[in-house]
Amino acid sequence: MGLFKKAKQNLDAGQQNAAQSQQMVGSYQQQQQAGAQQGMIGVEGMGPIAADPAIIGGPSTKPLAADDPMLQPVSGVSLEMYAYLAKQAQARGVTDEAGLAAIGEEVYQIPAAQMQAALAEWVNRMTQSMVVGQQFNKLFLGK
Repeated sequence: MGLFKKAKQNLDAGQQNAAQSQQMVGSYQQQQQAGAQQGMIGVEGMGPIAADPAIIGGPSTKPLAADDPMLQPVSGVSLEMYAYLAKQAQARGVTDEAGLAAIGEEVYQIPAAQMQAALAEWVNRMTQSMVVGQQFNKLFLGK
């Protein structure tokens, strides 16, 4: 008798967990849709999570507006420029920051030191926001 009672309790608890999971998914989808409608850029592929990883030191999953300062150029270097330079570096077999900055100086006539500082700031922004990293990835991969 006790075995069946426990089995029924476990079944009921599993059904409650499934219902809660469905509610979380629905809530997450509504948030993403609302953000998209407001011209926000969100993190693609992120399932529903209870909290933003930024609270434990990770990059934020918070959507960003297209004109958010995190997506604006750094010392004249846009994210699009950075992605283009990264593609050029890959094609040329360049694997270090100095080489990437040198390509930037060649292509955009921005001094290598300024270019290197700007690229370092872009990397910093990627560690702060997954949106920035995904936007870079889209540009780099041409998606």
